[in-house]
Amino acid sequence: ALGIRMIVVTGDNPLTTARVTNEVGLKSEPYFTGAQIEEMSEQQLIEAAKSAAFFASVNPMQKERIIKALTSAEESVGYFGDGINDSLALRAADVGISVENAVDVARESADIVLLAKDLDVLSEGVRIGRATFANTMTYIRVTISASFGNVVSVVVAAAFLPFLPLLPMQILLLNFMSGFAHLAIATDRVDKEDLARPKSWDLKSIRRFMLIFGFLSSAVDIFLYAILVGILDVPPDVFRSIWFIESLISESVAMLVLRSKKPFWRSRPSTALWVSCLVIGLLAIAITYIPVVGSTLGFAPAPLHLLGVIAGLLIGYAFANEIFKRKFMI
Repeated sequence: ALGIRMIVVTGDNPLTTARVTNEVGLKSEPYFTGAQIEEMSEQQLIEAAKSAAFFASVNPMQKERIIKALTSAEESVGYFGDGINDSLALRAADVGISVENAVDVARESADIVLLAKDLDVLSEGVRIGRATFANTMTYIRVTISASFGNVVSVVVAAAFLPFLPLLPMQILLLNFMSGFAHLAIATDRVDKEDLARPKSWDLKSIRRFMLIFGFLSSAVDIFLYAILVGILDVPPDVFRSIWFIESLISESVAMLVLRSKKPFWRSRPSTALWVSCLVIGLLAIAITYIPVVGSTLGFAPAPLHLLGVIAGLLIGYAFANEIFKRKFMI
């Protein structure tokens, strides 16, 4: 059910192995023996490993060859064994797994030693690992696209505005506060669909994500510039307050929308995540109203009508992210 392919690799007789695999609900065809493996080239063994139900009558060296063949076929390989004959294969696998009452050399060769007599520990570990990977990817995607979008926005603003869009201290504070919301990603729920199959690192996908959603973030920022400077002609300190609030909250909005491939109203984030986003957003607004803090940081109180403008923009930004993710998020 987790999309993990099971292959039996054993020194036992193939007839015995076929009987056992049938009894536990695994395939028994096709299979290969140690004598056949001895005649195979590395490429032939790779092809055999891709389709094999089991390998029987194999020696420890052949077990190691099988694991390396699967690894060469770009499979992530976990090997479970408890005997002396398994030590080479345990070392060759991406994850070697043994048990507490295994022989010493098997335990020492393994990456993981099960202390409980329960194989569900492995499946639960896979689910936790996939959830961790999914949340890590959420952090990377949101952070890199937000950072890219902010850089583009600052460059565009610096080219057309007669003042700095944000002061250095304000940029540092923006990064610092957004980091607190990101900490809660580790607690986030992951959709069942993302736990059903393994995912892998895809640099091209991350780069495409960064460009598409980074430019989308910049488009919202530039639209806000046009309203604040071109239409309302606000002073620099008010401009910085509004853009600081919008930048911080928009990053949280993007995170809550892009954390799942499902529509954001159908995938509930963890309580810690949405509460941290809410608290950070309220704190960003509050900072501009606290006299000593706001003036020290170069902010002015954010006018209520401009907070309404931010709210309208963020609602549009949330739905724009929802539309774009359906086409570009894989």
